[in-house]
Amino acid sequence: MISEKEYKIKSVMLGHAVGDALGVPVEFYSREELDEGPVTDMEGFGTYPFPAGCWSDDTSMSIAELDSLANGRVDYDEIMRNFVKWYNEDEYTPTGEMFDSGNTCSTAIENYFKRKMLPLDCGLSGEHSNGNGSLMRINPFVLFSLFNGGGEMHLDLIRNGSMLTHAHVRSQIGCVIYAFVLKELLTDPNKASVSLGLQKAYEELSEEPEIRHYSRIFDADFKNTDRSLIKSTGYIVDTLEAALWCLLTTDTYKDCVLKAVNLGDDTDTVAAVAGGLAGALYGFDSIPKAWLDTLKRKDYIEEMCNRASLNWK
Repeated sequence: MISEKEYKIKSVMLGHAVGDALGVPVEFYSREELDEGPVTDMEGFGTYPFPAGCWSDDTSMSIAELDSLANGRVDYDEIMRNFVKWYNEDEYTPTGEMFDSGNTCSTAIENYFKRKMLPLDCGLSGEHSNGNGSLMRINPFVLFSLFNGGGEMHLDLIRNGSMLTHAHVRSQIGCVIYAFVLKELLTDPNKASVSLGLQKAYEELSEEPEIRHYSRIFDADFKNTDRSLIKSTGYIVDTLEAALWCLLTTDTYKDCVLKAVNLGDDTDTVAAVAGGLAGALYGFDSIPKAWLDTLKRKDYIEEMCNRASLNWK
């Protein structure tokens, strides 16, 4: 029997990976295309020539971080070296082949291994470097903060985790908002915890001008936003909004991630972010067994979750 800590870590990490894998085959498909032929199960091929259960850079970069953080310490150089292993040597991939990398993440990784920049100087800080590439992989930093830090939220750690690739304040804020919501869901898994997490995030961030970009999710009526107004692009604000909206407007893990995928566009990342949150809300046992059985290298991810649970005090 696994510990409660390990169960929660697995719920988030595998919830994230399954959502990612569901979205990979239809990444970049339009909402209209998916309305005509929606995703209802784990599929393969499509956008990429890979079988069902393959995850993308979202999960690869997350487990590259977890592989380091699971040792019970934060070593940004080691995490960047793990990113390099993924980027150059196909480590942390479902099939032994790296097939997807965002431009901002690629540039940040190259800043590290080509330009020999310090880890926290590698991330891009321009206005147009606010894609969802740090949000899609921030979950291990949040889990480490909660389970290796006495249950307190260490916001410097979350911000630094974003800065490895995405250093703009807007990206940092998006990761911090996600972190507050995930913390509350893991502490008390019910939908009311989403509102509590958002409230605490707003209290923490209210003095920062960039918070205005996220104003919609702090509206009490946000969950009633019409689907046509929810964007599922690779912009961090859109991704966080879409993931939270899917979580708030469904009642099961399965329905949440399928709703996220079928929004179209950046299907893998929206579903991965939504899937990590839904895993925290509904628990590991809520993830369909058939999907978990299809997920590539599931045991590999589970081993890291187990190691983290043993080393995080």
